Formats: sequence, structure tokens, C-alpha cells
Amino acid sequence: MQIVFSTEGLDARHSFKRWREALEVQKANVDLRHLDDAPFEAKVENSAIGPLLVTRMSQSALRTEVRKFGAWRQGREGMATAAFKLAGTSNSFQDGRDAVLSTGDLYILDKRPMVLTTSAGAQVLFVELPRERLESVLGSTRHYTALRIGAELGSTSLARTFFEELVRLGDRLAPEAADRMASVGVDLIVASIAERLAKDVPQPLHGTVVVQRAKTFVEANLGDPTLGPSQLAAAVGVSLRRLQELFSEHGQHISDWIWQRRLEAAAKRLIDPGVRHLPIGTLAYGCGFASQAHFARRFKAQYGKTPSEYRTESLLKAS
Repeated sequence: MQIVFSTEGLDARHSFKRWREALEVQKANVDLRHLDDAPFEAKVENSAIGPLLVTRMSQSALRTEVRKFGAWRQGREGMATAAFKLAGTSNSFQDGRDAVLSTGDLYILDKRPMVLTTSAGAQVLFVELPRERLESVLGSTRHYTALRIGAELGSTSLARTFFEELVRLGDRLAPEAADRMASVGVDLIVASIAERLAKDVPQPLHGTVVVQRAKTFVEANLGDPTLGPSQLAAAVGVSLRRLQELFSEHGQHISDWIWQRRLEAAAKRLIDPGVRHLPIGTLAYGCGFASQAHFARRFKAQYGKTPSEYRTESLLKAS
């Protein structure tokens, strides 16, 4: 990771001022309060892994209130943030929720007003990830920002360990491999949030969470050609009729959504340089299509091109 800010070597009398100035460059409306009398220390390191920006931050005891986000780097406006607590404790407040967080916990933040309070020696690994990817499976981020996703969950521990290793080894990955690993990491974070939401969701949100769990299950089992509405209902523990009702409340049909996700996954693989050597039929089977002919018909109806034409055009554009 590359160091983008550090108070190391600065006169301790001016370190907090320098930190404030570094944030002011982002043109955000932020109120900062140093919470103890010890010299202020902070360090920020960045690493780009595929489309994801990963930031490791350590700092002294501090209260940070963000009233309004400023100008963001071009292309990052559609990103939310997953935060893994690596050391220390903190308190996160956003969208009416207040989470007390300890080492190993995960929480989600979005670009809306928030308050973060950290203990001395706190260290966090921030991962910017596409908001659209989160919301396509889990619904609006307002349902789970500042929600403690505990270290005791196996999925949280796995996601944290994955990103710590990804940061350590990221500079060894070819660009195509980095993109694939970033996608795997996002899926792990989505699975962690889904598991947490399923534990103790308020009743008004229960239907939403069932749909979120169903969509997470579909993402993990797209390659299973037998996956359909009945199997999905059994997997999430509700009747088929109830699951159909819940999907209808979201303006969707179960079968249509499954096929849509299969087509989107196949389209992504068709333009992935890392798997360009694989036959189209192999990619189709891997996305749950029972035959190449069936895949070709559905794909052309969706994208207006045959899979072969779609792949060829993408390769020509990339060359």
C-alpha cells in the first residue's frame, strides 16, 4: 500500500492541524475533535485492487462528524464503503443507527451525514465498493448502514481475512486477476451483510430480508442448472407462494430474476480477458444454462447479439 498521509516526523504541535487540512482538501463539511491530550497521530495508506479502492487508516482518539460530502474523485460517486475494524474500538452513527464496534467487526457507510468516534490506536480497513452491487442484492444501503456485522459471524471473519490477504498480495496480481479477486471480495461482503440482516431483522423489513437472502443464494448458485423458484424457496425457508408474493412486492418474478442474473453473469464472463480461451458453451453451462442453444436464444433476446458477436465486439474494442 502507498502512504498518502502520515503525521510521522511532523511537529506534534501541528499534527492535528495538518490532518484537518488534509480533509479540507476534499471540500467536505467535516467537524473534527481530538478526544485526548496525547499528541495526535494518523496514517493513511491506499491501494487500488481492480475497481476497488482499499484504504488502511490508523489514528488517535477522534470524533469525526461529516455533515456533507465534498467533491469526490471522478468515477467514485457511486461507491459505498465497507469498513473492517482491525484494532481498537469505535462508534458509528448513520441513518438513525448507532453501532459500537470492536476489533474484527464490519460496518457499512454511505455518502450521507455520519458521525464516527474512534479510540486511541484504532485502525480500520476501508473498502470502497459499488453501491449498485450492494443494493441489487440487499436493497437500499439505508437498511444496514452503521449496523454492527460482528466478528463472531463466520462470513465476516472470512471477508476480513480475504481483504487483508488481498492487500498484502495485490501488487502480485495481473489486472484481470485483480478484477476477479475484487469481485469475489465484494460477494463476501454481501454475504456477511445478508447473514447479519437475517439474524434479528424488524418485522416490517422481514419480507425485504427474505428477498435479500434469496438473491444472495442465487448469486452463490448461478451455476446450478436445477435452481428454480421451488428450490430457492426451500433454501430460504419459506413457501413458494410466499416467496412469489415477496418478489412481486419488489416488482419482480423469481424465474425472470434468476435468468436475468444468469445472463448478466454470462455477459460479464464473455468480455473477461482472463477466460477468453474458454468455449462459449462452457461459460453458458457455468452460468446454469442447460444447453448452448438455450443460452444463445435468451442472450440474443436480451442483448440483441449472439454470444459470439458480443464477445468478438468486446475483444475488438479492447484491442
